[in-house]
Amino acid sequence: MALITLHSLDRAEAVRYLGDARVAMNPEMERLLEECEREVLATAEPKYLYKVKELPWPELMRGEDIRAHLEGCTQAVLLAATLGTGIDRMLRIAQVTDLSRAVVLDALAGVAIEQVCARFEELLAEQCPDRFLTVRFSPGYGDYPIDLQKWFLTELDAQKKIGLTTSDHSLLIPTKSVTAVLGLSETEVPKQRRGCASCTLRDTCNYRKRGDHCDI
Repeated sequence: MALITLHSLDRAEAVRYLGDARVAMNPEMERLLEECEREVLATAEPKYLYKVKELPWPELMRGEDIRAHLEGCTQAVLLAATLGTGIDRMLRIAQVTDLSRAVVLDALAGVAIEQVCARFEELLAEQCPDRFLTVRFSPGYGDYPIDLQKWFLTELDAQKKIGLTTSDHSLLIPTKSVTAVLGLSETEVPKQRRGCASCTLRDTCNYRKRGDHCDI
């Protein structure tokens, strides 16, 4: 298990998402963003686990999309990251007491878990300077089965080490969590779009609800 300290959050990324939720930016909203950023940073307990293993890894390779994603790679990296249960409690309280605040907190918490994953990728790149990394690819994307969540967490012993579990429908608990696969290659990999596979807002995204995407 490794801990990551977040010192600030990308408010511009949170605003991009909030803009589609019809949230108007004004001085009052700026203050709310600042307050919510402080609350998320104070509440989050960012943790992650990972495992690197040589390919082929038969249990991992379920579906054509993951095979295409890892084509040319010699190793795969399993990642599980979470902000912890405190964030879920914070969001539940806000959803009852102040819905507008809850929307902002949710967006910033999504930004926070994305920053945790991005920081992990930076650290992994530093540890493997002679390798090229693919982007993250998560269960539930394309034909990659969502029920692999349970296998991911068992493989990483995530419940014991970082308190990360799944529901009966393979949804991660705490909700602001990510599981993903990255590939490591000895040769440069084609540039890949991140897309919905690795987006922490994919389950509540307004773009996806209307059949669109955000072009990230």
